[in-house]
Amino acid sequence: MGYLGLFFALAFLIGPVALAITLNNPWWLFLLLLDALCWIGLQIVNPNESVVLVLFGNYSGTIKHYGFYWINPFFTRKKISLRARNLNSDPIKVNDKLGNPIMIGIVLVWKVENTFKAAFEVDDYIRFVDVQSEAAIRKLAGAYPYDNFDDLEAEISLRAGGEEVNSELEKELVERLAIAGIHVIEARIAYLAYASEIAGAMLRRQQATAIVAARQKIVEGAVSMVEMALEQLSQKDIIVLDEEKKAAMVSNLMVVLCSDKDASPVINTGTLHQ
Repeated sequence: MGYLGLFFALAFLIGPVALAITLNNPWWLFLLLLDALCWIGLQIVNPNESVVLVLFGNYSGTIKHYGFYWINPFFTRKKISLRARNLNSDPIKVNDKLGNPIMIGIVLVWKVENTFKAAFEVDDYIRFVDVQSEAAIRKLAGAYPYDNFDDLEAEISLRAGGEEVNSELEKELVERLAIAGIHVIEARIAYLAYASEIAGAMLRRQQATAIVAARQKIVEGAVSMVEMALEQLSQKDIIVLDEEKKAAMVSNLMVVLCSDKDASPVINTGTLHQ
């Protein structure tokens, strides 16, 4: 269709020139006007691109297939890209569920699916995606804590939620961007950290929590080892210990096993009771 329109455009261009030169006929002005309309009606649509057509305020359709077209020259045309786009949002400061200030940013992959909604339901669909993405980030951050130090399994947190948190973010964006005809391909948290004013205090808290958890494991292991040592000494009848000696042995083993530094052994050259 486009090449046929190009043929008529060239024909109407040559015709007025011939009439003006040979016959001095006033019809050449009319032919020149038709030629201008033919040129205006030519439209190229590139791959992954669409053209929304409006005729005197009425939506007439959208060309989504790439190619060379000739269309009504009175159509108002608006090009909308159908390519997938990335939104790598800058980290923004928000409050999590516990009120802690955090910095959070996301990566959003999206594309236009409904060209009518993108063109007419919102003023600027690209700006709409930016604003609604920020609103979704704020809502997500307010629904979950950054982390849970008291019980890591008590509830989902932003740091440990993983796919569940990303799925909730994607669901929220799908609902918000549907009005603009936007298809959300993927949405994930790309940046997450405490705000600078509390980062130092939270780091120390995390370190303390890690130390306490490590100590718990060390104590559990030490108790098991002491229990095993006393049980094997009793079963093999290597030595008979009264309650006082057992208590002393348990104390010494716990100090050795739970100490941060290597123990310095003291050799007893006397009897067991010295």
